[in-house]
Amino acid sequence: MGKVIIAIISWLFAAWTSFVFLNSLRFKFDTTALEPAHIFSTIGTWLGEVISPAIGDLFSSFGQYAVGVAELFTAFLLLLPILLWKKRRQLHFWGALLAVCVMIGAIFFHLFTPLGWHPTWAVSGASECAAVFIEATSQCSDTFLANAALSILIGGIIVAFLNRKES
Repeated sequence: MGKVIIAIISWLFAAWTSFVFLNSLRFKFDTTALEPAHIFSTIGTWLGEVISPAIGDLFSSFGQYAVGVAELFTAFLLLLPILLWKKRRQLHFWGALLAVCVMIGAIFFHLFTPLGWHPTWAVSGASECAAVFIEATSQCSDTFLANAALSILIGGIIVAFLNRKES
């Protein structure tokens, strides 16, 4: 495959992944946001039952910040070739690999914990669902989150493969 095609595919992946990751940061670092509170407390409760209560409590309290930092660093790596064009291939390889790792975690928790593929949580009014799909006036559901994770996982594998170091 030609270098130009690989660069175009890499930049499309970098743009999509950075858009998703950077857009989610406002929720990850907002202590009043309902969606990450529901997601990370659900996973934390599950981890507390399966592994240990201390790990569950840590994840409930700090998981959204750890994931947010990982997503911010991934977006930084994927966008850095704007300034360091000659390092595009290496930066997109490592950024894609990191995106794959983050998304493996996200998909694992969506598939194998009580969180589910489309997280749903109760709210007191529809106005609290501004950033997500309103299932009913008293429930929010995120139908985008897991699907975005799957697209980033698949795209990351492809981009990492295309930008690997050739021997």
